[in-house]
Amino acid sequence: MPEIDEQVKQGVAQALAELGVTKETMADLAKMKEVKRAEIGERTTNVEVGEDPKMKFKSLSETLRAVKTATTRGQVDPRLTYKAATGLGEGISADGGFLLQPQISSGLIQRVYEIGQITSRCQKITIGSGANTLKLNAVDETSRASTRMGGIVGYWLEEAGTITASKPKFRVMTLDLKKVGALFYATDELLQDLPAMEAVVSNGCAQELTFQVEGAIFSGNGVGKPLGIQAGNAHVTVAKETAPAQAAATILTENIFKMWSRMYAPCRANAAWYINQDCEPQLFSLYKVVGVGGVPVYMPANGLSEKPYGTLMGRPVIPIEYAETVGSEGDITLADFGQYILADKGDVQAASSIHVEFLTDQQCFRFIYRVDGQPIWSQPLTPHKGTNTVSPFVNLAVRA
Repeated sequence: MPEIDEQVKQGVAQALAELGVTKETMADLAKMKEVKRAEIGERTTNVEVGEDPKMKFKSLSETLRAVKTATTRGQVDPRLTYKAATGLGEGISADGGFLLQPQISSGLIQRVYEIGQITSRCQKITIGSGANTLKLNAVDETSRASTRMGGIVGYWLEEAGTITASKPKFRVMTLDLKKVGALFYATDELLQDLPAMEAVVSNGCAQELTFQVEGAIFSGNGVGKPLGIQAGNAHVTVAKETAPAQAAATILTENIFKMWSRMYAPCRANAAWYINQDCEPQLFSLYKVVGVGGVPVYMPANGLSEKPYGTLMGRPVIPIEYAETVGSEGDITLADFGQYILADKGDVQAASSIHVEFLTDQQCFRFIYRVDGQPIWSQPLTPHKGTNTVSPFVNLAVRA
């Protein structure tokens, strides 16, 4: 009916003309509609996780079960995409990887720092969004013999005397985030059991991430991982005894006293002894001769020290897996990890795949944590008086 359609169009045009609505007015209304639609869409996609409690997962296990359902059945829980990931879209990959929600991610990282004997003692800095590198100005002080803080000098002055200008010296510390990952497999039965799933993920993955990060902090070479205190140039090494010659794979009272004397005095209050567990039998036999008798140097845990750890020189003795075997340098270390900077991204990314163990009906979950670290000190410090350098990191030399 072309004639009728044309008549309708003419009638509508005449009605709009009588109302004073022109083509220009219609174009303006269309533009306003598009602007309004864009504003509504922008508010919808930028909703922050946590604004609506209904859009938050209750636990990590609940999150992973939702990921599994999304990857196997294609039923995506809206909580997985409540805030779309920037860049490539909502999912990390076609295999079903999704970003962890902030409260779950931070909970896993918090667990890493709670159970860690080293990470809990480091200076931690979180790098914000849009950056993967941290640059810090650190005092470049290698000697206090004539200046302090790398160049500051003070003077005693007579009345109206002139003071000579001086200034501190700084160096730039650069931390570029590295990646460490943990991987585990979960059967359908485990995914259906939320309490068991929570225990496996929270404990297993947190412990593995802790192991990897702390191992790097202690002895990492800085290549693709943090620079550890053993590989850096800031530590000092106390020589073994020579008169009489010290036996192989032994720890003597004299070693402990000399290591303590090389710890930078302001760091002693925060220092601790980190040992290979095989060192403990020798620590029990350490004593200081007094007259015809002696007093113990090592105070066992929950004994005279009344503390959860044994103590040497009043500081805790902490067995760690990363320490070297007895007789090697690094089997016993006196360290203040408050002099170590640890930077991270503040979150963990999780991804999953149904293909890795498809034949065994297992889901594969991967966690990625981005972190870097290095000692604040670049090398040992020469004191104002004395000949031996000092440091917040002290080793005992090889006893072979």
